[in-house]
Amino acid sequence: MKKEENRKLTAAELPAGGLVEAGTAANFHTGSWRSEKPVWNKDKCISCLTCWISCPDSAILTAQDEKKGTVVSGIDYDFCKGCGICVRECPPKVQALTMEQEKK
Repeated sequence: MKKEENRKLTAAELPAGGLVEAGTAANFHTGSWRSEKPVWNKDKCISCLTCWISCPDSAILTAQDEKKGTVVSGIDYDFCKGCGICVRECPPKVQALTMEQEKK
């Protein structure tokens, strides 16, 4: 399948079988695979970045804050597969992430 210049492939368009060229994960939107998704609560988040470090899909977004340095700024649902690792790794006393059913 030929990819248009400015359009990323969806999970349904991934090549069947074989191997995909290395270093192309950013070209594939895999978020459509999930049945649950993590929801981030900005008010509870302490930006410890444990979720960011733990996410196997680099779906935790960060930003630079002048006073705090690197902080969590959201979740990129185009790449989040809903594994829940970020939720499990968020400190129990913080609970800034929760899992919810995906609404399709």
